[in-house]
Amino acid sequence: MKNASKIKSNKKHSKKVFVSGCFDLFHSGHIAFLKSAASFGDLYVALGSDKNIEFLKSKKPVFSEKERLNIVSSLSFVKKAFVSKGSGLIDFSQELKSIKPDFFVVNKDGDSDLKKNLCQSIKTQYIVLERKPLPGLPERSTTKLIAAIKNYYSK
Repeated sequence: MKNASKIKSNKKHSKKVFVSGCFDLFHSGHIAFLKSAASFGDLYVALGSDKNIEFLKSKKPVFSEKERLNIVSSLSFVKKAFVSKGSGLIDFSQELKSIKPDFFVVNKDGDSDLKKNLCQSIKTQYIVLERKPLPGLPERSTTKLIAAIKNYYSK
């Protein structure tokens, strides 16, 4: 696997694109979202720390931040992935302000006034994407994946 800090894009003068999330139980819906976000430019991915995910969701992630960082960093269309240092719903604010992206991209279910206002304060364009599966694949979400796994193992 490639090192998380390794820069993977050779695009000249590309726009910077920022996304954030847990990216636990990684699935094709995550890939579709990240690919869509990367279409706007060089993609920077802020992962929630284990501690913050436990704080927000009242449970530990299935995959550790080290594993999740390894998975996301291995994607060819991710320029850089890192674990956010902050806490709360906008645990990535320090990194967002440091990177100064042109775009901050969220899925419709990740849209929030808190994120929108933060982006406005640093003059970053806020983009909300509809959930779209990759061609030929079903729509995936972590919630649906968990339900499918529970259903599979309850038989």
